[in-house]
Amino acid sequence: MGSYLHFLGHQLKGWPQQNYYLFYFSLGCQLMTLVNSPITWLSIIAFIGTNLGVLCILSINAAKSVNGILGILSAACFIVVGYSAKNYLSIGEQIAYMVTLDIPVLLSKEWNNNMASKIRRFTGKSWMIAIIGTVLVYFVSGSLIQRLTDDPRPWIDAIAFSISLSAGIISFLRYNNQYYWWLASGLAQMVLWFISFTHGSASLAMFINSSVYLINDVLAFTVSPWYNQKERERMQQQEQEYFQQHS
Repeated sequence: MGSYLHFLGHQLKGWPQQNYYLFYFSLGCQLMTLVNSPITWLSIIAFIGTNLGVLCILSINAAKSVNGILGILSAACFIVVGYSAKNYLSIGEQIAYMVTLDIPVLLSKEWNNNMASKIRRFTGKSWMIAIIGTVLVYFVSGSLIQRLTDDPRPWIDAIAFSISLSAGIISFLRYNNQYYWWLASGLAQMVLWFISFTHGSASLAMFINSSVYLINDVLAFTVSPWYNQKERERMQQQEQEYFQQHS
C-alpha cells in the first residue's frame, strides 16, 4: 500500500507548469463561487468534485495514470450533483468514465508504466468509427432519456454524454485524437450546466468547471505530451528513471 501511495505521489509530479497554474486558477474560482453563495451540502460536494475532476483531466493531459483514482472520486461527487439537477445522462457519463477509463486505467499495466511512450494517432478508419459511434450514441441516449425520465434537457444532455463517452474510450485506447472530442465535450458541458444554472437546478460551480476543462483541452494541443514531442520525450525520461529506481 505504501509503495502504491508513493507511486500516486510521483504521478502528481513533473507535469507541464501550465497544468499546475490552471489547477490553482480553478481552485481560486471554485473557492470564490463557494463562499459567494449559500453553502450547502450539495455545494460542498460540487466543490470537492470539481477540484478532483480538474486534477483528473490535468493528469490525463500530462499522460499520468493517477487520473484513475481521481476520476472515480470526482465521478462519485458529480453523480450526486447530476441527480440533483435531473441531468440524468450526466450520471451515465460519469459511470461511463469509470467503466471505460478510470477502472481500466487502475488495472492496466499499459497506463501505469510510461504512458507517454504509448501515444497513438487515428487512421482514416479510426476517424470514421469514432464519429459514427458518437452520433449513434447521441440518438440512442437522447431517445431513451426522453422517454424514460423527466430530464428537462434530454437532447442537450445527450450531446454531452455521447461526446464524453466516446472521448473516454478514445483516451483509454491512447489516441491523442481524444482531445478533439474533449474540446467538443467541454463546449457541450458548458452549455448544459449554464442552462441548468439558469433554470435554478445546478450551481455555477459546474459551469466554471466545464470552462476549466475547455482551457485544459486547448492546453493539450500545445504543451501536453499527447501532442508536444519535446514534452513527451521529457516525460518518457522521467518515467524511465522512476521505474528504474523502483524496480
